[in-house]
Amino acid sequence: MPHTARKNKEKDTIAELWPSAQPEKSIILLKALHILTRDGALNADSRRKLKQVLHLTQLLRPSLEALLAESREPVLADLGAGKSYLGFILYELILGPAGRGRVVGVEVRDELVDASRSLATELGFGRMDFVSSPIATANLAGGKVDMVAALHACDTATDDAIRFALRHDAKTIALVPCCQAEVAQLLKTQDGPLHQLWRHPIQRREFGAHITNVIRGLVLESHGYKVRVTELTGLEHSLKNELILAERHQLGNAQAKQELDRLIDQIGVRPALLDVMG
Repeated sequence: MPHTARKNKEKDTIAELWPSAQPEKSIILLKALHILTRDGALNADSRRKLKQVLHLTQLLRPSLEALLAESREPVLADLGAGKSYLGFILYELILGPAGRGRVVGVEVRDELVDASRSLATELGFGRMDFVSSPIATANLAGGKVDMVAALHACDTATDDAIRFALRHDAKTIALVPCCQAEVAQLLKTQDGPLHQLWRHPIQRREFGAHITNVIRGLVLESHGYKVRVTELTGLEHSLKNELILAERHQLGNAQAKQELDRLIDQIGVRPALLDVMG
């Protein structure tokens, strides 16, 4: 393909999905994240990933813009960041144009942290930092974070993200849980009055995943957050499709704590996350 035609193809492909007045300026980022190929094309897998992240961006935009209105330099922690798709895109589309706000990616794999640091330097994203650490033991300078995001944090890593958010007094929490095994394992030994709900292994896995997220929502409400649970994107893109979005409105909620205690009594299992309840 001639060079000019290839460049036009890049622009047309990006313009199809990328919500920017000058989408061609994001070509370097999108290629570095392997969302665009070297020729500026999108394959089926990268298109799916891009749609998921862009949809999540639109869901998070009102919260980020509210934080920008409240704080001079809000901090977003992207936990279990991986290649930092989410952090880079939120910076490119929201925090970068705003000229304020920081992103801190927390990732345990050193090679991914190094790669993200190099890309941020190449792109001139001076308000992006990266920390090599498990979520469970990560503590950021200053001890406060405005927003915590954890995209597809597997099993109890989502619970570690909740603990991180509470440690850092986060105003907003966005969680997209992934595979969840802890509660399903605990249910194996429970034969109380509701045990027919989880008697069969496939139903136990599904019920365990559902009750895990219900408990997470009630834990956050007990700590004073207003919780909204919604669909992340269409099931054709991902079966792990639940977004838990929490925004803090008060220091605590006694009614939510009572509802949580009642649910735990009825189900008969106590996941480790309940350690945050004191």
